[in-house]
Amino acid sequence: MIHSANSLRISEVVFGTQVALMPNVDALHKEGRTVRMEKDSRSGMTRIRLIGRFQSEHVEELKRLVQENGPDIALDLQEVTLVDVEVVRFLRACERDGVTIVRCPRYVREWIFRECEA
Repeated sequence: MIHSANSLRISEVVFGTQVALMPNVDALHKEGRTVRMEKDSRSGMTRIRLIGRFQSEHVEELKRLVQENGPDIALDLQEVTLVDVEVVRFLRACERDGVTIVRCPRYVREWIFRECEA
């Protein structure tokens, strides 16, 4: 059992090299938040898939996952439905540090671009 910085309970399930991090759904619904992080490591590459509403209170958990998995990492944002400015700044910093961002929603990509210009 992992406890994130914002006291959400996150369960860790291991299937070979794949790890799924799933928030405790009851706790998230009470607080009106939903986010899920799924980690898949294959052939020396790690992909972290983000699903749902990814907000600033989730950044520390993702930061920990990125740091633990080294430079060969990709963040898959295809199923992200909402981000806030702190998340956009974090994603910008990730790219600057060599993390690959794939399947990024257009509005998020444009926001990251605008933050680079600011």
